[in-house]
Amino acid sequence: MKPPFLLVPDVVSHDTVECLEILLDQARQGQVIGIAYAVMLKKRAYITNSAGEAHRNPTFSRGMIATLDDQLARNVRGGHD
Repeated sequence: MKPPFLLVPDVVSHDTVECLEILLDQARQGQVIGIAYAVMLKKRAYITNSAGEAHRNPTFSRGMIATLDDQLARNVRGGHD
């Protein structure tokens, strides 16, 4: 049975690919030294994790994620960063 609506488009997100390519290039150059992330997958699944310095320094990472949470909250209220 087909679901009545689709919350997440089932297409390639070109801006996501571009963002990941930029981050990968910066990581290869030594500019990105750690990452804490949440990834949205198809079928409403997701992954959260950390790597590098973000994994080794969880206090700093929690601050980064709190800032992201604040930015997303502003987006929900109609503001944009």
